[in-house]
Amino acid sequence: SHCVPPGPYCVILIWSLMKYMKRSWPTKTLHVNTFVWGHISVVDIGSFLSLTVRLTTSCLSMQPFPNMSQLSAALGGLSGVPELEVEALRPVNLLQERNLLPHRPLDAPEPNLNADLKKANCSPDTFRCTLTNIPQTQALLNKARLPLGLLLHPFRDLAQLPVITSSTIVRCRSCRTYINPFVSFLDQRRWKCSLCYRVNDVPDEFMYNPVTRSYGEPHKRPEVQNSTVEFIASSDYMLRPPQPAVYLFVLDVSHNAVDAGYLDVFCQTLLENLDKMPGDTRTRVGFISFNSTIHFYNLHESLSQPQMLVVSDIDDIFIPTHDSLLVNLKESRALVRVLLTSLPGMFSQTRETHSALGPALQAAYKLMSSTGGRVSVFQTQLPTLGAGLLQSREDPNQRSSTKGVQHLGPATDFYKKLALDCSGQQIGVDLFLLSSQYSDLASLACVSKYSAGSIFYYPSLHHVHNPAQLDKFQKDLERYLTRKIGFEAVMRIRCTKGLSIHTFHGNFFVRSTDLLSLANVNPDSGFAVQMSIEESMADTSLACFQAALLYTSSKGKRRIRVHTLCLPVVSQLSDVYAGADVQAITCLLANMAIDRSISSSLSDARDALVNAVVDSLSAYKNTVSNLQQSGLIAPAALCLFPLYVLALLKQKALRTGTSTKLDERVFAMCEFKSQPLQQIMRTVHPDLYRLDTISDQGALHLNDCIVPQPHLLHLTAEKLTREGAFLMDCGSVFYLWIGKFCNEMFIRDVLGCPNHASIPPNMTQIPELETPLSERLRALLAWLQDSRTFSSTLHIVKDDASAKTSFFQHLVEDRSESAFSYYEFLLHIQQQMSK
Repeated sequence: SHCVPPGPYCVILIWSLMKYMKRSWPTKTLHVNTFVWGHISVVDIGSFLSLTVRLTTSCLSMQPFPNMSQLSAALGGLSGVPELEVEALRPVNLLQERNLLPHRPLDAPEPNLNADLKKANCSPDTFRCTLTNIPQTQALLNKARLPLGLLLHPFRDLAQLPVITSSTIVRCRSCRTYINPFVSFLDQRRWKCSLCYRVNDVPDEFMYNPVTRSYGEPHKRPEVQNSTVEFIASSDYMLRPPQPAVYLFVLDVSHNAVDAGYLDVFCQTLLENLDKMPGDTRTRVGFISFNSTIHFYNLHESLSQPQMLVVSDIDDIFIPTHDSLLVNLKESRALVRVLLTSLPGMFSQTRETHSALGPALQAAYKLMSSTGGRVSVFQTQLPTLGAGLLQSREDPNQRSSTKGVQHLGPATDFYKKLALDCSGQQIGVDLFLLSSQYSDLASLACVSKYSAGSIFYYPSLHHVHNPAQLDKFQKDLERYLTRKIGFEAVMRIRCTKGLSIHTFHGNFFVRSTDLLSLANVNPDSGFAVQMSIEESMADTSLACFQAALLYTSSKGKRRIRVHTLCLPVVSQLSDVYAGADVQAITCLLANMAIDRSISSSLSDARDALVNAVVDSLSAYKNTVSNLQQSGLIAPAALCLFPLYVLALLKQKALRTGTSTKLDERVFAMCEFKSQPLQQIMRTVHPDLYRLDTISDQGALHLNDCIVPQPHLLHLTAEKLTREGAFLMDCGSVFYLWIGKFCNEMFIRDVLGCPNHASIPPNMTQIPELETPLSERLRALLAWLQDSRTFSSTLHIVKDDASAKTSFFQHLVEDRSESAFSYYEFLLHIQQQMSK
C-alpha cells in the first residue's frame, strides 16, 4: 500500500529522499527495497513512514515541477508547512517560463499562522513585512540575502475602525506596548506582553466588556479582538489642549503663476470645498500671497471687504497684525468667499517676475507658530529673492548622462532648517510645484520632507496648453482639501525583543530613536522602516510589531491609532524564502536605492538593486535548491523579483541614458519615499488589461453593476495588437490605448465615436453611453478607482498619436535605447551569478 505508482517523478523522489536521509543520518546505512514496475524503478517507502511522507496519486498530477511532498524533502525537510508555502518554494526557471504574472493583481502572502491568529492579524494594506517568516537570527537573515523591513500605511481611510472610549488604556508596564490580540492571558487577572514578555496585571475596569456588556472576559474586549483600533486619549496624552484645525494658504502670484492659470482653479476649488474641509467651529483659515513682496489679508469679521497688507521688507519679515490674519472660518466665511472670488483678478495684469518664496515661508512660520496647523504652498518658479533664493543647477545637456546625475541633494539647508522649526511648532508644510521650468525641487522638497508634509508636482500645467494637467491639479486639490487630517502627531513603532529598527523612510522628523514627529498626518502617506535581528529569537515562535499613531483629529479630539502585526519565527532558510513578500521587498529596496543615490551616486544605487537580485537568487540556488536544474532558478515567491527590479531601474527616479528633467527625477524619488506600497507598485509595474475582448466570466456583481475582471497582461508590446483596446492602470493615471484597427463597434459603444480616426485628441473620460459595454468599462474604472484614496486621471491614447509615447514607456519588459529588455536582464543576472 506504500508503493509509488509509476510516474515521471519517481527518480527525482528517490534522489530527494535519499539525499534527505543521507543528510539526516549520515552515519547510517539505508536499506531500500526496490523493484521494477514496467520500465520504471520504484521504491518501497514503508521504512520511511517516520518521515511522514505520504504519497497519493493526486500528489503526482502532471506538473512541470515536483509536488509538495517531494519538495518538502528536497528543500530542506519542511514539516507541517501549508501547501501555499511549499508552492512558494517551487523552483521556477525564469529563462523558460515567460508568463509569470497571475491573472489578477498580486495579493500579499499570508503568514503561516493558525486560523485564530490569521483572522486577528493586521491587514497587509496597513502593515506589511518584507518577510512573512521572520528568521531566528541575523546570521540566517544574512544567508537569505533579503532585506528585513516594514511597510506601513498608518492613517489610511478605513471603512470600519473600532473606537475605544475606555478611561483605562491597557499597556505593558515595561515596554509600553498597547494590549492587542497577540498577548496571552495567563488567567483572568494577568496578561503577558507579546513584545517583551513581561507579565502585567489586568485592571479592574478591563474586566468589563462594553460590547458584550458582561464581566470576567478580558480576552473578548475589542482591543484584544482587533489588530487595528483607535483609542480616545485622556489628558495624559496631551502636552497642551488639542489644537484647532488651522489652514494657511501661501500663493505665488508672480507673472509666471498668473500665466499658468492655476490661481483661478485654486480659488474656485477652494470655494466649492470650504464647507467640506475637516474641522469644527474652531477651524481657522488665512492667506498669504507673494511675488517680490509679501501680501497678508485682514479678514476680520467686522470688515466689509478683505484688506490687503503689503510687507516689502523681505529681509526682515514681520507680521503686520496678529489678530485678524488667521480667522475663524465660520465667523469670517463671507469675507473668505469675497477674497477667493476677487483674488485672481487682483494680479491678472502683474508684470512682476520675481519670487520671494523664502520670506513668504518665514512669514507663514511666524503666523502659525502659536497654534500649529497646515501650510499649503503653491509655487511656480525658482525662488529668486530673499532668504532661500536658488540658482539654476541643471544642465539640460546632461539629462541623458549614463555617468551620473548631479544635484539630487539640496543646494542650501535653509528649507530643511525652516522645516525643522515648523515641525517643532506642529506646522506641516505641503508643497504644490506648478512649473514647466527648473525650480530646484531637490532644495524646495526639504520644507515638506522634514515637516511631514506632502509634495505635488505638475511640470507642464497651463490652462491653455495643457488642460489635462490642469484637470488633474483640480482633482488632486479637491482630494487634498477634503481628505482626513491629523494634527500634532507622533508615531512610534515597537517590535518583539530581539528585533531592532534602524532606518526610517518617509516624510517626518525623527525625534528620538523610534519616535517620528508628524506635524500633520494624512491618509495618503506611507512609511517604511529597515530592521535587523540583534538577539536570537530561538525561544519564541512568534514576532510582533506595533505602530502607535498619536494625533489630534480635526474635531479637536486626541486619539491613538494602533496597528499590530504578528508573524511566525522560523529556523530554516527554506522557510525564509517561502515567506518572502516580493512587493514589500521591492518597495523597501526602492526606498534604500533613493537614499543611496543621494548619499553616494545614482550608479551605485542601480548596482545595489541588481546585486540584490543576484545575491538572493544565488543564495537560494546555493543553499536551498537541491534540484539540479540549468537556467536561472528562483523560488516561486521571488519569481517576479527580477521583473520588478528591472521596472524600478526604468523609473524616472533611477533611470539613466534617457532624457529626464532633474525636477521630474527628484519628484519621482519623493514619491517613492512617501507613498504607500499599493501606489508604489502601480507606479513601478502598472496593471495592463485587454478590454475589447472582456466577458462576464469571473465578473463581480456589485451594487447592481457588473464589474469585469480581465486578466493581467505582461508589460510588453508582444501582448498588444492594433486590433485591440488596452487599459493600463499606473495608479495616478489610467491609459486607454485604442489600436488603429480596433473594432469600430467597440469604439462606438464605448467612446461614442464612429471610428478610430474620429476619436478626438486629449479625450479624458469615457462618455456615459447607455450601452452594456460602456457601463461595464465605467464600472471597471470606478472599481479600480475605489481601491485607492487618491484621484486618478484617464488619458485616451490613439495608436497613431504622439501621446502614445507616454503609454509605451511603461512597457518595462521591452528593450529601450538605454536599458535591457526583460530577457536580456535575466541573462545579465545569470552572468553576474556565474562570476
